[in-house]
Amino acid sequence: MNERFDSTRIVDFILSTVFISWVLPLWIIVIPVLRFTGEGEIFYRQPRVGKDGKLFDLLKFATMLKDSPKLGTGDLTIHNDPRVLPVGRWLRKSKINELPQLINVWLGHMSIAGPRPQTPRCFSAFPPEMQSEIVKVRPGLSGLGAILFRGEEKMMKDAADPVAFYDHVIMPYKGQVENWYIRNRSLKNYFLVIIVTIWVILFPKSKIAWRWFEDLPTPPPELAPYF
Repeated sequence: MNERFDSTRIVDFILSTVFISWVLPLWIIVIPVLRFTGEGEIFYRQPRVGKDGKLFDLLKFATMLKDSPKLGTGDLTIHNDPRVLPVGRWLRKSKINELPQLINVWLGHMSIAGPRPQTPRCFSAFPPEMQSEIVKVRPGLSGLGAILFRGEEKMMKDAADPVAFYDHVIMPYKGQVENWYIRNRSLKNYFLVIIVTIWVILFPKSKIAWRWFEDLPTPPPELAPYF
């Protein structure tokens, strides 16, 4: 993607404005449901690493216990995590919990497409050379890392040591994927990420990303069965 496009943010602003107007009726339903179920929390704010390494508060609909970062696996969520609330489980599966991040995009913290923003703890699991590349761009509402690792919770659940598997297997390869996107940024790939994201939400078992994005880094043997 050329520097001019990256600096103007005009596409992100237009799309986030349109998408927010589309999803507002859904939010009107979700907000009271969250208010009167679980712990009564509606939004969850969490510091994430953004462009140039600056922290920003990422917005999500609340899906877990309020003290979940201090419980269990901390910032890491595993398959069937007991900290996830009943309504939150459906919101996470449908990805509706991610929609408030459109506000982050509208405000300029994020892009529609790009590397997924990580907590400082998770960001530190990227190899240093990958960290320096990832912070050169705005993080994305969706991206290749999010698409390929949509089954990340199950990957961790299957591991003998989920935290070590995340740090030493998942994150190094995810960093390669995110850096591939950064090196190949273009308007074409920007819109392909949006299209593929919608497709895999509708068809979770689809492997369309591997066909539409050529020459992606080869997964390590430990991850190959999941792709």
